[in-house]
Amino acid sequence: MKISAVVVAAGRGLRAGGDQPKQWQPLAGRTSTFFALRAFARHPDIGPVVLVLHPDDLEADLAPEMPAVEVVAGGATRSASVRAGLEALEGRADLVLIHDAARPCVSRAVIDGVIAALQSAPAATPALPVVDALWRGEDGQVAGSVTRDGLYRAQTPQGFHLPDILRAHRAHPEGAADDVELARRVGLRVAITPGSEDNLKITLPDDLARADRILRDRDGY
Repeated sequence: MKISAVVVAAGRGLRAGGDQPKQWQPLAGRTSTFFALRAFARHPDIGPVVLVLHPDDLEADLAPEMPAVEVVAGGATRSASVRAGLEALEGRADLVLIHDAARPCVSRAVIDGVIAALQSAPAATPALPVVDALWRGEDGQVAGSVTRDGLYRAQTPQGFHLPDILRAHRAHPEGAADDVELARRVGLRVAITPGSEDNLKITLPDDLARADRILRDRDGY
């Protein structure tokens, strides 16, 4: 089966600091988007790779030496941006991996785990089990405990059979928290595959520093 990827970089989040969205902040000499794209562009079994950008970024020289990928304009929400990437791939691939550009440290092992699961499941996503104690808080105080049994921290890439996830997006244009939620709305079973602590999502300034260390320490950087 032919495998494609959609990397979403159309957001405008600034909580990571600086005057640019987090996916374009300097990171290990390049950007988060560069490393997220490279993980899929280098994979021997994946192609084409589609990068979804904010319309304001289409003409900008945001990152030198970017991997060779296709570029499409995103929408007003993450779900709309993902759908734009999926529409660009319709009829050109069997499977699709949807990844956030703000996760630059995704590994080949995490990607391969999702691909392997899609050979027998309609959808798959990497995740990590919650291991910390969970509390409910009220007015700045602990108000109770919450069981962590069966709870996971979701990651990307989230993988799907392309016709199925495109159908889910078309059926629910209002979107959802992520693509797994949309898949489940149309009845798809989603397998959980091994995630990685290194596969962090850049949200705050400390995340940039941690991702920088991970990328610089990796072989082949």
